[in-house]
Amino acid sequence: MEATNKTGGCTALAALYLQGKLYVANAGDSRAILVRKQSIVPLSSEFTPETERQRIQQLAFFYPKLLADEFTRFEFPRRLKGNDIGQKVLYRDYFMVGWGYKTVEKADLKYPLIHGHGKQTRLLGTLAVSRGLGDHQLKVIETDVKVKPFLSCIPQVKVFDFPLHDIKEDDALVMATDGLWDIMPNEEVAQIVRSFLDENRTDPHRFSELARCLVHKARGKKNGHQWILDGNSQASYDDISVFVIPLYHRDEDC
Repeated sequence: MEATNKTGGCTALAALYLQGKLYVANAGDSRAILVRKQSIVPLSSEFTPETERQRIQQLAFFYPKLLADEFTRFEFPRRLKGNDIGQKVLYRDYFMVGWGYKTVEKADLKYPLIHGHGKQTRLLGTLAVSRGLGDHQLKVIETDVKVKPFLSCIPQVKVFDFPLHDIKEDDALVMATDGLWDIMPNEEVAQIVRSFLDENRTDPHRFSELARCLVHKARGKKNGHQWILDGNSQASYDDISVFVIPLYHRDEDC
């Protein structure tokens, strides 16, 4: 980022094959799965404000100055209003798995550290991810609150040991950004992978064509000013990047 004199950030999903093992490292909301004939092996999980709620709230508990008196670390099912003061409402703190009751105080009316549900969840009302690279200068709009202290760059690493598994010709690693997974669950992606590879055995570029096919299915078709899927449901509006990597002949060029 310094070389180009640009600010910003990104997520990262990386795969490395080394000495019979596949290492998959994820810092962000992308996902990797290994599609086999009869099974699906998840090799990463998304990091969002929802999935890392406890880590983020605990950081705010130990370092309350990071919130600059602009946010509350507590999570509530909805935004609280002035007439909620003195009432008991559901809430969660960093040490809680489930919900408890809390009597609302004036400080609870501040904007929540984590707010929203599903794809609308935001960290400090700004980011939809909780791990990534960069964003060192990112601040919450109209405040001096920095987002970076809550944004971890540490990846989760999972290891797949090849000698323990009988890898077949059509076993493939699928790596994709959240634009794909927002629309398709693992099972649907796996079904498309198996069907496509079974029907295109002689195509030397079938894995790259399969990646293109997955992008097109998640993007859908343009209808007026929006993109829709075959069932007229909304298509993915996010970035879609997909890699499909064959694993059967992994040692040939090593």
